[in-house]
Amino acid sequence: MENQVFESSEERTFQYQNSLPSLPVPTLDESLKKYLDAVKPFLNQEEYQRTEDIVKKFEHGIGKVLQHKLLERAKEKKNWLEEWWLNVAYLDARIPTQIYYNFGGAGPYLEHYWPPKEGTQIERGCIAVWHTLKYWELIRTEKLVVHRHGNMPLDMNQFRMLFCTCKIPGITRDSLGNYFRTESEGECPSHLIVLCRGRVFAFDAVHEGHIVSPPEIFRQLDYIQKRCHNEPDGPGLAALTSGERTQWAETREYLTNLDPKNLCLLEKIQSSLFVISLDDSSPHGTPEDYTPITKLALIGDPTIRWGDKSYNCILFSNGTFGSNCDHSPCDAMALVVLCSYVDQKIFESEGRWKGSDKVRDIPWPEELVFTLNQNMLNDIEHAKERYSQQVSDLQLVNYAFTSFGKALTKKKGLHPDTFVQLGLQLAYYKLHGHPGCCYETAMTRRFYHGRTETMRPCTVEAVEWCKSMLDPSCSSHKRQQQMLKAFAKHNKMMKECENGKGFDRHLLGLLLIAKEEGLSVPELFTDPAFTRSGGGGNFVLSTSLVGYTKIGGAAVPMIHHGYGIFYRIRDDR
Repeated sequence: MENQVFESSEERTFQYQNSLPSLPVPTLDESLKKYLDAVKPFLNQEEYQRTEDIVKKFEHGIGKVLQHKLLERAKEKKNWLEEWWLNVAYLDARIPTQIYYNFGGAGPYLEHYWPPKEGTQIERGCIAVWHTLKYWELIRTEKLVVHRHGNMPLDMNQFRMLFCTCKIPGITRDSLGNYFRTESEGECPSHLIVLCRGRVFAFDAVHEGHIVSPPEIFRQLDYIQKRCHNEPDGPGLAALTSGERTQWAETREYLTNLDPKNLCLLEKIQSSLFVISLDDSSPHGTPEDYTPITKLALIGDPTIRWGDKSYNCILFSNGTFGSNCDHSPCDAMALVVLCSYVDQKIFESEGRWKGSDKVRDIPWPEELVFTLNQNMLNDIEHAKERYSQQVSDLQLVNYAFTSFGKALTKKKGLHPDTFVQLGLQLAYYKLHGHPGCCYETAMTRRFYHGRTETMRPCTVEAVEWCKSMLDPSCSSHKRQQQMLKAFAKHNKMMKECENGKGFDRHLLGLLLIAKEEGLSVPELFTDPAFTRSGGGGNFVLSTSLVGYTKIGGAAVPMIHHGYGIFYRIRDDR
């Protein structure tokens, strides 16, 4: 197991934030050139000619004006995209975000000391929760090590969003509540929320200045579980977070008008460190097949997931683990680092608590009991029914490919991620007989508050290689040449995206400037080529490298008939 360093006493987690470079605005001609190159695989000669004319007209006409306005905006904001991206990509969405936007995954702890075993839910859960709290403490005291690319510090802002963060539904746009504070900034909420059999409980994770120990967490979770198993189920209010956003906003308003106490209880959930879901399911999992756990983490019981929280830590009945996270405050990278930390700590302690068994006299958990009427109960039932319908057509597998991993691809001088991406292009081409427009996540954390850029792996070079692989008359030498060309193109584009020279977010910025100025939507965005090549969130293949650790995760496809492909790459698999 590769040991990562998580703690630093030399530098503070957020000390470089203000010295990070601003997110650049690419030049207009560069972005439009890249866009034309990206649409080529999806158009015939005549269609391409038409799109080229539209792009030229845009470049010498309205595009110039919009570019100027975008540059003006970039002078005033360190990250010209940040606020727009949060709104357009996440908070403006009206479809159920818990289903279509959240990401989730399985805990890898079953690969060493914690294979599935009934009756271990709370015994293991209290240890995993304690390590998670210690991670929160690292961030709060700014001792979490600063991430770097070579010597360059990367943006760490997303780690402020892991804890004490919640999305709040709005009629036309949601908002984000972040209650986290570092020690130097002041008080930070320190309570946890536990969801179990439709009921909601809370307890403080800090007692007399110290984080509660695993034996103390055990006592709290055991108390909650015994009560829930011996008393009737609760109403399952959390299911409302899985609904259509405007509907949930209206229901939430109705709920808070029923009784002012309801608002205080909602705020208690919103400001909590994170949510612990005590789940009665027992999904089986092995190091080679995480399918049942991943599926339940993504689309399990909605009454025990608060879909708007930045982190739901799911403890299954058989001692396996999952997570489910709102995507708006941070990308999966932040959670992957947290889970890697927990995994490493569990491994180091052989899955046991080796400290004191002493349990202090801490207050028992309190139940958050909402005032509900029949209307509210009906709304909860409807939400549960709709959720079941909407998740019923998701097909999911999470297998390990064990023939080889990154050790072999690197030995052959091939980038492991590019290797997987070209493999996906070939698989799609073989299956469907034509190229598949594809999104891959590129990270822009070299810049202030940078998050992601779209990298488009379906290049002209990749398609040429796919054709050569399916052409029986093509020689191995020719195929290899085509493959190396495709590799080189992919690697070059990924580098450009990470350096703020992608084109998708740039085009989005130009479109949003036009909308803000009340101008009509430029033809470039209404041209069928734009959508056909994946623009406007229409990628048939939505893909992301989760990392080179043991932590995996997934999100649903971007479009109804699409594929969501999320993978991690290890030395041997």
